[in-house]
Amino acid sequence: MKIDIDHLLKDQKELIDCLHLIGEEGRRADLETYIVGGIVRDAFMGRPVTDLDIVVTGNGLDFADRVARALHARPVVKFHPFGTAMIPYKHIQIEIATARKETYRSDSRKPDVVFTDLTEDLRRRDFTINAMAVDIRPDHYGEFKDPFNGIRDLKVEVIRTPLDPEETFFDDPLRMLRAIRFATRFQYRISDDTFNAIKKTAERIQMISMERIRDELLKILMALQPSMGFILMENAGLLPLILPEISGMKGVEEKNGYGHKDVFYHTLKVVDNVCKMTDSMTVRLAALFHDVGKPPTKRFLPNQGWTFHGHEDVGARMFETIGRHLKLPIRQIKEIRKLIRLHLRPIAIAGDEVTDSAVRRLRVEAGDSIHDLLTLCRADITSKNPEKIREYQNNFDEVEKRIQVVEEKDRLRAFQSPVRGQELMEFYLIPPGPLVGKIKSLIENAILDGEIPNEYEAAKAWLVDHKDTVLEKAQKALSGKSNP
Repeated sequence: MKIDIDHLLKDQKELIDCLHLIGEEGRRADLETYIVGGIVRDAFMGRPVTDLDIVVTGNGLDFADRVARALHARPVVKFHPFGTAMIPYKHIQIEIATARKETYRSDSRKPDVVFTDLTEDLRRRDFTINAMAVDIRPDHYGEFKDPFNGIRDLKVEVIRTPLDPEETFFDDPLRMLRAIRFATRFQYRISDDTFNAIKKTAERIQMISMERIRDELLKILMALQPSMGFILMENAGLLPLILPEISGMKGVEEKNGYGHKDVFYHTLKVVDNVCKMTDSMTVRLAALFHDVGKPPTKRFLPNQGWTFHGHEDVGARMFETIGRHLKLPIRQIKEIRKLIRLHLRPIAIAGDEVTDSAVRRLRVEAGDSIHDLLTLCRADITSKNPEKIREYQNNFDEVEKRIQVVEEKDRLRAFQSPVRGQELMEFYLIPPGPLVGKIKSLIENAILDGEIPNEYEAAKAWLVDHKDTVLEKAQKALSGKSNP
């Protein structure tokens, strides 16, 4: 079966030209040459492609040198044990690999590698939708290889392993998270036998380094609806092993007729909300952990119900440990801690009775994160009542206005009279001293009151027109006889 891969890639001319050149090099080297995995999958799905995965049935390292020379690309980065090489070329990352199969020992996820043919290479891949290949040699261009029915699974939108899923996940436990990541990213279903195998093999996730687990978690958080991935992780038994603080939020307790929100599902709703508002990973992580302090602060008070007093401060302290465990950058940990600690504060300054100093204090504490904080607060509205949602959103609109008003006041107060002190001394023939400062204050007040614009020519003209009056007011203010 042949497919029109150029048509599937549509307007990506640079990529198509690259395929033809690599295919021609494969013909010259007398090597079977295929594109495999993500590029084939994404081409069928109509998704943009930036990486090229190439498999050859021969020495991939030598072939990578040939391709790099033909492309006039930068030096090849080689990984000899796996027979793979990376070629950075323009906007494309090219990986060239020797067709191989891998076997694993029970106590390690480092494979023993044996070079083989294409079918065996596809057999070792994680999921059927990633186990398709297309020949790119000129005489075979477009020949489609799909021994595990990946195209069928793309059409029915299912994640399935090419081989026995228990064996697949036992050999490489990270693939359990990859299954959930792909399901979340594409909104696909994980087949029953594949999901059951994840549940049976979940404990082996603890063999994987936290850096690799973190990377999969961040990719899940970059999906349009990350909640799907976290629910799948919870149902599979993975979440208690990798993020027990999030899993521990699940459940509702009732007492004396009082209940509370399920913090787990509330949190996932906040995460989904925030993902519609921003691509910032810092804000998305803050949404995921913003209520992490609720379980340890939960208390029941008679005639009041359940409370979570201080959960924002407790959660911020908890995230310091969580962030380090996830190997997040220190700067990002600090930003997320700040967002967690302050996430209840903006709504408290929505009322008219709140002073400018309270608004200013929040603005200073939030610093450059103020807009991220307000985004998190808006995402935290998860009521099912449309009236309440409108009310809360209006409150945050008021908060933003209050912040803007206070910032404008502070900005205006920070300016200085456009007419400088030396010029005032020459204009009034007065020595340096408090009188000069009082005259400058009168000019600044005239600008703040809107009498004149904050411009030199306008201020100087106003001063000329009110020369004697201004001097008299300034003198009276200094003598205490009047207020300017």
